[in-house]
Amino acid sequence: MKLQHKPLLACMALILMTLPAGLHAAEPKTIVETAQAAGQFKTLLQAAQAAGLVEVLSGEGPLTVFAPTDAAFDKLPDGTLESLLKPENKAQLAAILKYHVLARELSGEEAASTPLADTVEGSSVLISTDGHGGVKVDGANVVRADIKAGNGVIHVIDKVILPKDIVQTARLAGQFKTLLAAADAAGLLETLKGGDGELTLFAPTDEAFAALPAGTVEDLLKPENRERLQAILKYHVLPRRITVTSYQAETLQGDSLEIRPIGGVQINEATIALADVKATNGVVHVVDRVLLPELPEPTPSREAMAVIEVAIERGVPLFNNGSPEACAAVYEVAARSLMTGHRDAIGQAGRDRLAKALEAIRANHGHRRQAWILRHALDDVYGKLRAK
Repeated sequence: MKLQHKPLLACMALILMTLPAGLHAAEPKTIVETAQAAGQFKTLLQAAQAAGLVEVLSGEGPLTVFAPTDAAFDKLPDGTLESLLKPENKAQLAAILKYHVLARELSGEEAASTPLADTVEGSSVLISTDGHGGVKVDGANVVRADIKAGNGVIHVIDKVILPKDIVQTARLAGQFKTLLAAADAAGLLETLKGGDGELTLFAPTDEAFAALPAGTVEDLLKPENRERLQAILKYHVLPRRITVTSYQAETLQGDSLEIRPIGGVQINEATIALADVKATNGVVHVVDRVLLPELPEPTPSREAMAVIEVAIERGVPLFNNGSPEACAAVYEVAARSLMTGHRDAIGQAGRDRLAKALEAIRANHGHRRQAWILRHALDDVYGKLRAK
């Protein structure tokens, strides 16, 4: 008798129907179940439970989780984790954990060619390669990639990463050293850390600053040009978040930028090299050129006033923090600078007033008293300059 072969699919179906229920193929594990089975994410899972995020990480997805190991959590400063696990800090803990999660699946290979990715927390993580096939996420090393789960993928990292403000984002990126040095010299770092989440920064790279005429940056960093430097930097900042569409936007400096979607997106004559880097207090657009507003040339009086303003801004915190000697030294340098570099601006009366103060501190060896003698002299000269 000749045997009749049943179709393959029919045979498989028959076999499955006859298997005991316990031998059916198991459902794929969720990210949470995969992490539990791995055994090196106990702290992460504990934190997710405390933050109320287990259900999110067990959801449909797809998700990508940059998962710090237990050893990574151990690197946090003493007491940090214990503080975050307290019920009153639940929102902060949730924000930190959401910063480790993307609402899409990003493979290790894709990550290697992706400069940034938006997290569930709302900010962007910066992704880079080390030139040897390694991938970093916000400076943390991906020590193992592409652990597959039923609702996404896990990439193991060796450090807990934290949401960043604009200044922290720029520091981590590593290509904005000149911008940050200029913002520090101009007294604008705190401005760039604030903004209640609504700032936009058009950030020139170090290469963009280097493209300025020789000596420009060095000249702008001088105390007497501080006001001019402030105006230029404020011209790169908007007091609200914007997307890169075509319109004009008023800057913190007061003038407007023209934003045009031409050949990429242009801001005045600069081109946006990387858009929409989200920080906790706003968004950064990387530009390839320093934006320069039209500014009036500073008067000699205004330059002399800037020297005094910088001296007082630096001296007061020193005095208040118990370093009157350092404060007096700052004021003395300012006084001598005014007498040599700004002679005409302060006039004979100003030079006499400062010379008298410098003579007085030589006879008085109390640092607090020296600081006050010089401060009163600087205030007097400033008042006369302002009245011009």
